[in-house]
Amino acid sequence: MAKEVLLKMEGITKTFPGVKALDNVSIEVKRGTVHALMGENGAGKSTLMKCLFGMYVKDAGHIYLEGKEVDFKNSREALDNGVAMVHQELNQALKRNVMDNLWLGRYPKIAGIAVNEHKMLKDTKAIFDELDIDVDVHRIMSTMPVSQRQMVEIAKAVSYHSKVIVFDEPTSSLTEEEVEHLFKIINMLRDRGVAIIYISHKMAEIKRISDEITIMRDGQWIATEAADKLEMKDIIRLMVGRELTNQFPPKTNKPGEVCLKVENITGQYNQLKDVSFEVRQGEILGIAGLDSSGRTEVLESIFGIRTRKRGKISLHGKECLNRHAGESIKNGFALLTEERRATGIFGVLSVKENTVISSLKRHKRFGLYLSEKSQKKDTQYYIDAMHTKTPSQETKIRSLSGGNQQKVIIGRWLLTEPEVLLLDEPTRGIDVGAKYEIYQLILDLANKGKTVLMVSSEMPELLGVCDRIIVMSGGRVAGEVDAGNTNQEEIMTLAAKYV
Repeated sequence: MAKEVLLKMEGITKTFPGVKALDNVSIEVKRGTVHALMGENGAGKSTLMKCLFGMYVKDAGHIYLEGKEVDFKNSREALDNGVAMVHQELNQALKRNVMDNLWLGRYPKIAGIAVNEHKMLKDTKAIFDELDIDVDVHRIMSTMPVSQRQMVEIAKAVSYHSKVIVFDEPTSSLTEEEVEHLFKIINMLRDRGVAIIYISHKMAEIKRISDEITIMRDGQWIATEAADKLEMKDIIRLMVGRELTNQFPPKTNKPGEVCLKVENITGQYNQLKDVSFEVRQGEILGIAGLDSSGRTEVLESIFGIRTRKRGKISLHGKECLNRHAGESIKNGFALLTEERRATGIFGVLSVKENTVISSLKRHKRFGLYLSEKSQKKDTQYYIDAMHTKTPSQETKIRSLSGGNQQKVIIGRWLLTEPEVLLLDEPTRGIDVGAKYEIYQLILDLANKGKTVLMVSSEMPELLGVCDRIIVMSGGRVAGEVDAGNTNQEEIMTLAAKYV
């Protein structure tokens, strides 16, 4: 029996200065189904959902919810009418606790005046119990890992008793165990008749969780098919408009002598304890581990944005104090952070300004002024090299898709010509075609004798790109494996060693 169409979007068009983000896009989402939305970065997926959610005003088209035409003016109006969205880039009140974030703007009141703390606590615990989410409701958001904050955002969407929930890259910062938990929640919601729109670049997830798949390319609708009728190769071909035979480029780098030594790094205010390892010139070293294992803390401690209690960092036999980011950059280190919106981009600045901001000395002339011509040349080089989709160099970076923002930040750090590149989830939220380009860039750097340390939650990525992998567990190095002679099971066993 055919399921009822709950949400219908017809002929949606949206234009930004210099670019047509959506061009006459139409989709139908049925009640009690998971409808995947796929496409390369900049294809228009998030833009389409933001038009639904009232964040953008569409230029043309119609939206129908349960057969009735709607046109939400803001996200509050969408939420009140049963449409919720879990955003890829979390936008939370970080100085407030979990409970406040759940009920901001709709606190239960006593006599319409005072906040009913008892009811708020009771309702929060009821939602978390229902979803089997183990989070301290009194904990301040800024003290929580990204994955737990993501689960809070999912709980918030469910708390609105929504008819339609949009998940935009929900697993980009979740561990495998948390992904399984999320899928249980999605299946529960689907069984209740909720329509789920699921945006992700992870093919295996899409095939596993979806009922139908819509593919977009360059702001246009390309195809909608039942998930069981599409193979991964078909999805990729429709997304990128060409065949993509290999997921990873062939490894051509040949690691040389040891150039980076990390000795007994212990955190002042984090769990790192006596972390030691060596990395060779031209080597790509992966760092694996469960969430909160200390993966990110290792990179941030090396780069000087985490205080070290003790420990030593040496590059080419010379000690690098790396007491802060500026000193680390001078010493030849660069760090691509996990949360690009919070710690990566300067949202109010242009693509050009975001690209050159860490390498301004390259563009100084006579110590008096910055060469506009030089800045534009370097920016254009990395726009072309990374295939970044942007109307112009002067476009504000916040208006680009998440994946294209990531490409700009990578270009920024490559311009500093680092000896050691520290990458924290470099392909988070990036489509399969762009991932290959980033893998190739990483490999090219290794071929030039640069040293790369890469944290990733995606095990196949670490196995496909890296030469060796160290596994973190409980703030300590649990073991080291050769990427070419190991498997996911061995890595996961080490990751649980000190948990």
